[in-house]
Amino acid sequence: MRSELTLPVAGMTCATCAGRVEKALAAVPGVTSAQVNLASETVRVASAADLPVAQLAQAVADAGYRVSAQTTRLVITGMTCATCAGRVEKALAAVPGVISAQVNLANETAEVHGVGPGADFATLETAIEAAGYGVAPPAAADASGNVADTAELARERRERREGLTVAVGALLSLPLVLPMLLQPVGIHWMLPALVQFLLATPVQFVIGARFYRAGWSAVKAGSGNMDLLVSLGTSAAYGLSLYQWLVLGEMHLYFEAAAVVIVLVRLGKWLESRAKRQTTEAIRALQALRPDTARVIRGGVEQELPIAQVRVGDVTVVRPGERIPLDGKIRTGTSSVDESLITGESLPVDKAPGDPVTGGAINGNGLLRIVVGAVGSETVLARIIRLVEDAQGAKAPIQKLVDKVAAIFVPVVLAIAFATLLAWGLGSGHWETALINAVTVLVIACPCALGLATPAAIMAGTGVGARHGILIKDAEALELAQKISLVAFDKTGTLTRGQPGLVFQRAAPGVTAPVLAWAAAVQSGSEHPLAKATVAAAKSEGGADNGTLPAAHNIEALPGRGMAGQVEGHTLRLGSTRLMGELGLAAALADFATDQQRLTAQGCSLAWLADVSDSAVPRLLGLFAYGDPLKPESAEAIATLHRQGIRTVLVTGDNRGAAQAVASQLTLDQVEAEVLPADKAATIARLKAGGSVVAMVGDGINDAPALASADVGIAMGSGTDVAMHAAGITLMRGDPRLVAAAIALSRMTVRKIRQNLFWAFIYNVVGIPLAALGLLNPVFAGAAMALSSVSVLTNALLLKRWRPTGLPHSPASAPLHRKAAASTTTV
Repeated sequence: MRSELTLPVAGMTCATCAGRVEKALAAVPGVTSAQVNLASETVRVASAADLPVAQLAQAVADAGYRVSAQTTRLVITGMTCATCAGRVEKALAAVPGVISAQVNLANETAEVHGVGPGADFATLETAIEAAGYGVAPPAAADASGNVADTAELARERRERREGLTVAVGALLSLPLVLPMLLQPVGIHWMLPALVQFLLATPVQFVIGARFYRAGWSAVKAGSGNMDLLVSLGTSAAYGLSLYQWLVLGEMHLYFEAAAVVIVLVRLGKWLESRAKRQTTEAIRALQALRPDTARVIRGGVEQELPIAQVRVGDVTVVRPGERIPLDGKIRTGTSSVDESLITGESLPVDKAPGDPVTGGAINGNGLLRIVVGAVGSETVLARIIRLVEDAQGAKAPIQKLVDKVAAIFVPVVLAIAFATLLAWGLGSGHWETALINAVTVLVIACPCALGLATPAAIMAGTGVGARHGILIKDAEALELAQKISLVAFDKTGTLTRGQPGLVFQRAAPGVTAPVLAWAAAVQSGSEHPLAKATVAAAKSEGGADNGTLPAAHNIEALPGRGMAGQVEGHTLRLGSTRLMGELGLAAALADFATDQQRLTAQGCSLAWLADVSDSAVPRLLGLFAYGDPLKPESAEAIATLHRQGIRTVLVTGDNRGAAQAVASQLTLDQVEAEVLPADKAATIARLKAGGSVVAMVGDGINDAPALASADVGIAMGSGTDVAMHAAGITLMRGDPRLVAAAIALSRMTVRKIRQNLFWAFIYNVVGIPLAALGLLNPVFAGAAMALSSVSVLTNALLLKRWRPTGLPHSPASAPLHRKAAASTTTV
């Protein structure tokens, strides 16, 4: 049957691109034709039969382009174990138009990438329901225009109902277990069989109904899951009790085993649900940072509007103590702003007119008027939430092994249980014992812990990273970062401040005049970066009284040479070496020859100050050198990486002298200088060829290719969006010490994943044989099964205690949801 599909393709710029895409698709077996429409950036693919979209998308990717897929995030209900997650993934992958689907058991979500009508919500929902599971309704807007997370509210309601159900089940099961508890103290007492039946039946068929429903759905789909194991095991124990009571007339029954196993497993699922909610704490806390309303000035009148009604260009009013509603720039007012919950910065940041501010930050003690620059999904906070959600929904490469095991887990357990039944029954002739041992095998086997081991750790790790200003784009970057053996740093804006500063000043011999204050006064009206650096240095050093510059008069620019002006009765010239030569001061520069040579080798810009009040006898007053000063945290960042056993390399376009000076100050291991932006990616490839796992740290557009070509790209959040998009990890503030912190977090998270997988595997490897050998009873097996998943989640949640060493602890290190709730109050 002939099939046609239209795919949106990104990255095509010319007819040559179109030809490459058509040729790549035509080479796919089954494709009869491929026609590219360059104007609409689409390709129409015809095939003899339906082909997987993923196969076509891979062919486009191999040609150097990509299929622009839409992303749909679904909240799945009814999943209980790794086998369920695998079934949902398989069902979604089979939907025409779906390129890829990833299911996260820990937060019960599925992220689907697809094209066309086959990837819409209704179609995906139908496929999931056909597999025996449900989909929570998508998020909806409330009356105030904000997005309400209906799935989260539904999850909380289910959790409360589950807790009540467990309590009722425990009350019904307690009398059944009581005789077992009294036996060790010499009291032998047994409930009448009818009473046991009356107590166990509602537990089996009402409280345990969910296991029958989910197990039956698995059977209809030709698969199995944890619910099937529990329903088979408890039904066998319940049925055996009925047979012994009604047919054989015996009083040694197993109603208590069936009832207690159901209650314990549901208790485990309830505890598991509560633990899962803690893994998504970071997302909920970030969402809580968004205010519901904003004060907006329209038509000269201040009015309070829902956030959804605020537009770019509106002016918002933020009073002291309130949250800044949206991203923008300050129009009027000064204040200190607490950005700790967004960037992890421990101290409030001073803000003045013209400075950018981020929505969700807390205003200090000043009244601010802010021009809105971004709304909705384009705000920094929305992008942070999206990055964290994407990372928490992604699968780490190590999860592939778990998926393979989960796919065959239930059939293998059923085979072991059947073999146990036959071995004990035929070997001993005691079919009652054989059935109980087989039941124990079914009950103790738990694919849940396997399914939760990796995603729970990833969610906890990415969540705690976000609290400290480390945003991890995907699980692959998180897993790979722990292997980093070499970190390549860009210089400007990464290890340095990224803006010129006065790095050296020296007065000429015999000069006592305040040369810095005079130089700053001459440049006080200039917007040139070097002028601003001079003024800032003079004010910070108190070069004039209380940081106030002396008055300057008759200021004029000398194009290509410098500035002229009069200060405190002196006629001054500030400018280049060329200007000093024109003034007849070339010989006076000899006193600075050593400094001049050294500073020039370091790539510094030089400026000279001269007094020409007496034009016949001009006088050299001093030398100023401007460079890009190192960040105060850079040295500690490099030292921490060295302690971690990681080599460091500087990759910069600056001249070798300037690069070598920075490297010697920071004790970097290697320098790659005078590297053109286009060659940075090739430099990273060469470093990788030496066998190192390479991370590239940068913040500019010219760093994007290198970030993408590195094993792990790390972008400074103070840099460009392009750099952040190309990187696997984004640091929300320009502190290079966070590089070592990100690597330490990766190592800790991967360690937790390995611990979880070890205990999940060893639990089943040890527990199932013991059950098959008759060394366990069903009640103990049910308790162990219930606790296995909880223990894995608890171990993952220990990551919440992680703190980056060597960094000041910020308020963000407190539980996020409490901090968010506490700071929404208006002062």
